[in-house]
Amino acid sequence: MTVSILIVAVLIGVVLLRHRANRPARERRRIEDALKHLFDMEYRGGEATLSSLKGVLRLADRHVLALVARMQSLGFVRVRGQAFGLTPAGNRLARQIVRAHRLLERYFADEARLPLRQVHAAAEHHEHTMTPADVERLSADMGHPSVDPHGDPIPTREGHVPPAEGVPLTAWPTGSDARIVQIEDEPPVAFAQILAEGLHVGLRLRVLEHTPDRVVLTDGGTEIRLAPAVAANVFVAPAVDEAALTGAIRLTELPDRTRAEVVRIDDACRGFSRRRLMDLGLTEGAVVTPVLRSFAGDPRAYHVRGTTVALRRDQAAHVIVRPLESAWRETA
Repeated sequence: MTVSILIVAVLIGVVLLRHRANRPARERRRIEDALKHLFDMEYRGGEATLSSLKGVLRLADRHVLALVARMQSLGFVRVRGQAFGLTPAGNRLARQIVRAHRLLERYFADEARLPLRQVHAAAEHHEHTMTPADVERLSADMGHPSVDPHGDPIPTREGHVPPAEGVPLTAWPTGSDARIVQIEDEPPVAFAQILAEGLHVGLRLRVLEHTPDRVVLTDGGTEIRLAPAVAANVFVAPAVDEAALTGAIRLTELPDRTRAEVVRIDDACRGFSRRRLMDLGLTEGAVVTPVLRSFAGDPRAYHVRGTTVALRRDQAAHVIVRPLESAWRETA
Protein backbone atom coordinates (compact mmCIF):
# COMPACT_ATOMS: atom_id res chain seq x y z
CA MET A 1 0.00 0.00 0.00
CA THR A 2 2.82 2.35 0.97
CA VAL A 3 4.63 1.59 -2.31
CA SER A 4 1.48 2.35 -4.33
CA ILE A 5 1.03 5.67 -2.57
CA LEU A 6 4.68 6.51 -3.22
CA ILE A 7 4.35 5.70 -6.93
CA VAL A 8 1.25 7.88 -7.22
CA ALA A 9 3.02 10.72 -5.42
CA VAL A 10 6.00 10.47 -7.78
CA LEU A 11 3.73 10.50 -10.84
CA ILE A 12 1.87 13.56 -9.56
CA GLY A 13 5.20 15.26 -8.93
CA VAL A 14 6.37 14.54 -12.49
CA VAL A 15 3.13 15.94 -13.93
CA LEU A 16 3.44 19.12 -11.83
CA LEU A 17 7.07 19.59 -12.86
CA ARG A 18 6.17 19.22 -16.54
CA HIS A 19 3.28 21.64 -16.09
CA ARG A 20 5.59 24.25 -14.57
CA ALA A 21 8.26 23.65 -17.22
CA ASN A 22 5.70 24.16 -19.99
CA ARG A 23 4.23 27.31 -18.46
CA PRO A 24 6.48 29.82 -20.32
CA ALA A 25 5.80 28.17 -23.69
CA ARG A 26 2.08 28.00 -22.96
CA GLU A 27 2.00 31.68 -21.96
CA ARG A 28 3.90 32.62 -25.11
CA ARG A 29 1.42 30.74 -27.30
CA ARG A 30 -1.52 32.43 -25.60
CA ILE A 31 0.05 35.87 -25.96
CA GLU A 32 0.78 35.28 -29.64
CA ASP A 33 -2.74 33.97 -30.28
CA ALA A 34 -4.20 37.00 -28.48
CA LEU A 35 -2.04 39.41 -30.50
CA LYS A 36 -3.19 37.75 -33.73
CA HIS A 37 -6.81 38.23 -32.69
CA LEU A 38 -6.27 41.89 -31.81
CA PHE A 39 -4.52 42.48 -35.13
CA ASP A 40 -7.32 40.81 -37.09
CA MET A 41 -10.02 42.83 -35.31
CA GLU A 42 -8.21 46.13 -35.86
CA TYR A 43 -7.44 45.28 -39.50
CA ARG A 44 -11.16 44.82 -40.14
CA GLY A 45 -12.10 48.00 -38.30
CA GLY A 46 -13.35 46.32 -35.14
CA GLU A 47 -12.20 46.06 -31.54
CA ALA A 48 -11.18 43.10 -29.41
CA THR A 49 -13.04 42.67 -26.14
CA LEU A 50 -12.91 40.36 -23.16
CA SER A 51 -15.68 38.31 -24.74
CA SER A 52 -13.96 37.99 -28.13
CA LEU A 53 -10.64 37.03 -26.56
CA LYS A 54 -12.39 34.51 -24.34
CA GLY A 55 -13.96 32.90 -27.40
CA VAL A 56 -10.72 32.73 -29.38
CA LEU A 57 -8.50 31.53 -26.55
CA ARG A 58 -11.14 29.32 -24.89
CA LEU A 59 -10.16 30.59 -21.44
CA ALA A 60 -12.11 31.63 -18.37
CA ASP A 61 -12.56 35.36 -17.69
CA ARG A 62 -9.94 35.44 -14.93
CA HIS A 63 -7.32 33.83 -17.17
CA VAL A 64 -8.06 36.27 -20.01
CA LEU A 65 -7.79 39.24 -17.63
CA ALA A 66 -4.49 37.91 -16.29
CA LEU A 67 -3.21 37.48 -19.85
CA VAL A 68 -4.23 41.02 -20.80
CA ALA A 69 -2.48 42.35 -17.70
CA ARG A 70 0.65 40.44 -18.68
CA MET A 71 0.53 41.84 -22.23
CA GLN A 72 0.10 45.33 -20.78
CA SER A 73 3.18 44.87 -18.62
CA LEU A 74 5.13 43.79 -21.71
CA GLY A 75 4.01 46.91 -23.57
CA PHE A 76 1.96 45.06 -26.20
CA VAL A 77 -1.59 46.08 -25.30
CA ARG A 78 -3.49 49.11 -24.07
CA VAL A 79 -6.99 49.11 -22.60
CA ARG A 80 -9.59 51.47 -24.11
CA GLY A 81 -12.77 51.26 -22.06
CA GLN A 82 -14.17 47.77 -22.60
CA ALA A 83 -11.88 47.09 -25.57
CA PHE A 84 -8.22 46.22 -26.02
CA GLY A 85 -5.88 47.68 -28.63
CA LEU A 86 -2.34 47.04 -29.82
CA THR A 87 0.53 49.35 -28.98
CA PRO A 88 3.09 50.00 -31.75
CA ALA A 89 5.30 47.26 -30.25
CA GLY A 90 2.36 44.87 -30.03
CA ASN A 91 1.37 45.65 -33.60
CA ARG A 92 4.87 44.89 -34.90
CA LEU A 93 4.96 41.54 -33.09
CA ALA A 94 1.41 40.70 -34.19
CA ARG A 95 2.35 41.25 -37.85
CA GLN A 96 5.30 38.89 -37.49
CA ILE A 97 3.05 36.19 -36.01
CA VAL A 98 0.38 36.71 -38.67
CA ARG A 99 3.07 36.51 -41.37
CA ALA A 100 4.30 33.17 -40.02
CA HIS A 101 0.76 31.81 -39.71
CA ARG A 102 -0.35 32.75 -43.22
CA LEU A 103 2.87 31.55 -44.85
CA LEU A 104 2.42 28.21 -43.09
CA GLU A 105 -1.18 28.03 -44.33
CA ARG A 106 0.10 28.66 -47.86
CA TYR A 107 2.71 25.92 -47.41
CA PHE A 108 0.27 23.35 -46.05
CA ALA A 109 -2.25 24.08 -48.82
CA ASP A 110 0.13 24.24 -51.79
CA GLU A 111 3.14 22.14 -50.88
CA ALA A 112 1.88 19.62 -48.31
CA ARG A 113 -1.50 19.49 -50.13
CA LEU A 114 -3.56 19.34 -46.96
CA PRO A 115 -7.31 19.88 -47.43
CA LEU A 116 -8.16 23.55 -46.93
CA ARG A 117 -10.24 22.75 -43.86
CA GLN A 118 -7.07 21.47 -42.13
CA VAL A 119 -4.48 24.12 -42.98
CA HIS A 120 -5.50 26.61 -40.26
CA ALA A 121 -5.08 24.10 -37.43
CA ALA A 122 -1.79 22.85 -38.89
CA ALA A 123 -0.44 26.41 -39.07
CA GLU A 124 -1.63 27.12 -35.52
CA HIS A 125 0.32 24.09 -34.32
CA HIS A 126 3.62 25.07 -35.97
CA GLU A 127 3.68 28.88 -35.99
CA HIS A 128 4.89 29.25 -32.39
CA THR A 129 8.11 27.33 -33.09
CA MET A 130 9.12 29.35 -36.18
CA THR A 131 12.17 31.60 -35.89
CA PRO A 132 12.40 34.76 -38.04
CA ALA A 133 14.98 32.95 -40.19
CA ASP A 134 12.57 30.01 -40.63
CA VAL A 135 9.83 32.39 -41.75
CA GLU A 136 12.00 34.13 -44.33
CA ARG A 137 13.33 30.84 -45.67
CA LEU A 138 9.80 29.50 -46.05
CA SER A 139 8.68 32.66 -47.84
CA ALA A 140 11.63 32.50 -50.26
CA ASP A 141 11.09 28.80 -50.98
CA MET A 142 7.49 29.53 -52.03
CA GLY A 143 8.35 32.58 -54.13
CA HIS A 144 7.19 35.15 -51.55
CA PRO A 145 3.40 34.64 -51.86
CA SER A 146 1.26 37.69 -51.17
CA VAL A 147 -1.93 36.01 -49.92
CA ASP A 148 -2.80 32.90 -47.92
CA PRO A 149 -5.14 30.18 -49.26
CA HIS A 150 -8.16 32.01 -47.86
CA GLY A 151 -7.29 35.27 -49.62
CA ASP A 152 -5.94 37.10 -46.56
CA PRO A 153 -2.86 39.23 -47.33
CA ILE A 154 0.45 38.00 -45.95
CA PRO A 155 2.35 40.83 -44.22
CA THR A 156 5.65 41.59 -45.91
CA ARG A 157 8.98 41.16 -44.15
CA GLU A 158 8.79 44.86 -43.31
CA GLY A 159 5.29 44.43 -41.87
CA HIS A 160 3.30 46.09 -44.67
CA VAL A 161 -0.25 44.80 -45.09
CA PRO A 162 -2.48 46.11 -47.92
CA PRO A 163 -5.99 47.29 -47.01
CA ALA A 164 -8.75 44.71 -46.80
CA GLU A 165 -10.43 44.05 -50.15
CA GLY A 166 -14.00 43.04 -50.81
CA VAL A 167 -17.39 43.11 -49.14
CA PRO A 168 -19.49 40.25 -47.74
CA LEU A 169 -21.45 38.30 -50.34
CA THR A 170 -24.60 39.32 -48.49
CA ALA A 171 -23.93 42.95 -49.45
CA TRP A 172 -23.22 42.29 -53.13
CA PRO A 173 -25.92 43.56 -55.55
CA THR A 174 -28.12 41.06 -57.37
CA GLY A 175 -27.22 40.52 -61.03
CA SER A 176 -23.65 41.77 -60.68
CA ASP A 177 -20.56 39.70 -61.43
CA ALA A 178 -17.99 39.28 -58.69
CA ARG A 179 -14.91 37.31 -57.80
CA ILE A 180 -14.16 35.77 -54.43
CA VAL A 181 -11.21 37.53 -52.80
CA GLN A 182 -11.34 36.11 -49.28
CA ILE A 183 -13.10 33.37 -47.31
CA GLU A 184 -13.27 33.30 -43.52
CA ASP A 185 -12.07 29.96 -42.16
CA GLU A 186 -13.99 30.35 -38.91
CA PRO A 187 -16.41 29.16 -37.74
CA PRO A 188 -15.34 25.75 -39.07
CA VAL A 189 -18.92 24.62 -39.77
CA ALA A 190 -19.57 27.56 -42.11
CA PHE A 191 -16.16 27.14 -43.75
CA ALA A 192 -16.83 23.45 -44.39
CA GLN A 193 -20.13 24.28 -46.10
CA ILE A 194 -18.48 26.93 -48.28
CA LEU A 195 -15.84 24.43 -49.40
CA ALA A 196 -18.47 21.74 -49.98
CA GLU A 197 -20.23 24.09 -52.42
CA GLY A 198 -17.01 24.39 -54.44
CA LEU A 199 -16.38 28.05 -53.62
CA HIS A 200 -12.75 29.16 -53.59
CA VAL A 201 -10.66 32.31 -53.83
CA GLY A 202 -10.53 33.58 -57.41
CA LEU A 203 -13.87 32.04 -58.44
CA ARG A 204 -16.10 34.29 -60.58
CA LEU A 205 -19.77 34.29 -59.70
CA ARG A 206 -23.02 36.20 -59.99
CA VAL A 207 -25.59 36.77 -57.24
CA LEU A 208 -29.04 35.79 -58.48
CA GLU A 209 -31.20 36.37 -55.43
CA HIS A 210 -31.14 37.78 -51.90
CA THR A 211 -33.80 36.81 -49.35
CA PRO A 212 -33.82 36.76 -45.54
CA ASP A 213 -33.39 32.98 -45.75
CA ARG A 214 -30.85 32.49 -48.52
CA VAL A 215 -28.40 33.93 -51.00
CA VAL A 216 -28.56 32.30 -54.44
CA LEU A 217 -25.59 32.57 -56.79
CA THR A 218 -24.10 30.87 -59.82
CA ASP A 219 -20.58 30.20 -61.02
CA GLY A 220 -21.84 29.97 -64.60
CA GLY A 221 -22.57 26.28 -64.44
CA THR A 222 -24.02 25.51 -61.02
CA GLU A 223 -26.63 27.25 -58.88
CA ILE A 224 -25.53 27.53 -55.25
CA ARG A 225 -27.70 28.39 -52.23
CA LEU A 226 -26.21 29.62 -48.97
CA ALA A 227 -27.73 30.74 -45.70
CA PRO A 228 -26.98 34.46 -45.13
CA ALA A 229 -24.92 33.60 -42.03
CA VAL A 230 -22.69 31.42 -44.21
CA ALA A 231 -22.62 33.80 -47.20
CA ALA A 232 -21.40 36.59 -44.90
CA ASN A 233 -18.11 34.70 -44.57
CA VAL A 234 -17.41 35.02 -48.30
CA PHE A 235 -15.91 38.35 -49.42
CA VAL A 236 -16.13 39.47 -53.03
CA ALA A 237 -14.93 42.30 -55.26
CA PRO A 238 -15.73 43.35 -58.83
CA ALA A 239 -14.81 40.63 -61.30
CA VAL A 240 -11.85 41.33 -63.54
CA ASP A 241 -13.26 41.49 -67.05
CA GLU A 242 -10.75 39.22 -68.76
CA ALA A 243 -12.66 39.39 -72.04
CA ALA A 244 -12.69 43.19 -72.15
CA LEU A 245 -9.00 43.40 -71.30
CA THR A 246 -7.51 40.59 -73.35
CA GLY A 247 -10.29 38.77 -75.20
CA ALA A 248 -9.73 35.95 -72.72
CA ILE A 249 -12.00 33.73 -70.65
CA ARG A 250 -11.67 30.99 -68.04
CA LEU A 251 -11.00 27.52 -69.41
CA THR A 252 -14.25 26.41 -67.76
CA GLU A 253 -16.15 28.79 -70.07
CA LEU A 254 -14.62 27.44 -73.29
CA PRO A 255 -17.20 25.54 -75.40
CA ASP A 256 -16.57 21.89 -76.21
CA ARG A 257 -14.18 21.24 -79.13
CA THR A 258 -13.17 24.88 -79.39
CA ARG A 259 -9.45 25.57 -79.54
CA ALA A 260 -7.92 28.24 -77.35
CA GLU A 261 -4.50 29.57 -76.45
CA VAL A 262 -3.39 29.62 -72.81
CA VAL A 263 -2.81 33.22 -71.68
CA ARG A 264 -1.81 32.56 -68.08
CA ILE A 265 -2.64 30.78 -64.85
CA ASP A 266 -4.30 33.16 -62.43
CA ASP A 267 -2.49 34.41 -59.32
CA ALA A 268 -4.81 32.59 -56.91
CA CYS A 269 -3.28 29.29 -58.02
CA ARG A 270 0.09 28.76 -56.36
CA GLY A 271 2.54 26.11 -55.22
CA PHE A 272 1.87 22.47 -56.10
CA SER A 273 -1.46 23.26 -57.77
CA ARG A 274 0.20 25.75 -60.12
CA ARG A 275 3.11 23.42 -60.89
CA ARG A 276 0.66 20.59 -61.57
CA LEU A 277 -1.14 22.62 -64.25
CA MET A 278 2.17 23.64 -65.81
CA ASP A 279 3.43 20.04 -65.76
CA LEU A 280 0.31 19.07 -67.70
CA GLY A 281 1.40 21.48 -70.43
CA LEU A 282 -0.92 24.39 -69.61
CA THR A 283 1.74 27.05 -70.04
CA GLU A 284 1.56 30.37 -71.89
CA GLY A 285 0.99 29.86 -75.60
CA ALA A 286 -0.13 26.22 -75.38
CA VAL A 287 -3.23 25.32 -77.42
CA VAL A 288 -5.94 23.52 -75.46
CA THR A 289 -9.26 22.01 -76.55
CA PRO A 290 -12.09 20.60 -74.39
CA VAL A 291 -12.86 17.18 -75.90
CA LEU A 292 -14.99 15.23 -73.44
CA ARG A 293 -17.19 15.67 -70.37
CA SER A 294 -17.85 13.02 -67.77
CA PHE A 295 -21.45 11.96 -67.19
CA ALA A 296 -21.74 14.43 -64.31
CA GLY A 297 -19.87 17.15 -66.23
CA ASP A 298 -16.90 17.18 -63.85
CA PRO A 299 -14.05 16.40 -64.46
CA ARG A 300 -13.66 17.42 -68.10
CA ALA A 301 -11.08 16.11 -70.59
CA TYR A 302 -8.82 18.52 -72.52
CA HIS A 303 -6.43 17.93 -75.40
CA VAL A 304 -3.16 19.80 -74.87
CA ARG A 305 0.34 19.31 -76.33
CA GLY A 306 -0.51 16.00 -77.99
CA THR A 307 -2.13 14.31 -75.01
CA THR A 308 -5.45 14.27 -73.15
CA VAL A 309 -5.66 15.37 -69.52
CA ALA A 310 -8.56 15.48 -67.06
CA LEU A 311 -9.17 18.61 -65.00
CA ARG A 312 -11.72 19.26 -62.31
CA ARG A 313 -13.76 22.43 -62.66
CA ASP A 314 -11.94 24.12 -59.78
CA GLN A 315 -8.59 23.40 -61.50
CA ALA A 316 -9.66 24.56 -64.97
CA ALA A 317 -11.07 27.78 -63.50
CA HIS A 318 -7.50 28.93 -62.78
CA VAL A 319 -6.48 28.75 -66.47
CA ILE A 320 -7.08 31.90 -68.53
CA VAL A 321 -7.37 31.23 -72.28
CA ARG A 322 -8.02 33.20 -75.47
CA PRO A 323 -10.38 31.39 -77.91
CA LEU A 324 -8.98 31.04 -81.40
CA GLU A 325 -11.03 31.87 -84.50
CA SER A 326 -14.20 29.83 -84.98
CA ALA A 327 -12.64 28.38 -88.13
CA TRP A 328 -10.33 26.46 -85.85
CA ARG A 329 -13.17 24.68 -84.07
CA GLU A 330 -12.38 20.95 -84.03
CA THR A 331 -14.82 18.37 -85.26
CA ALA A 332 -15.69 15.15 -83.51
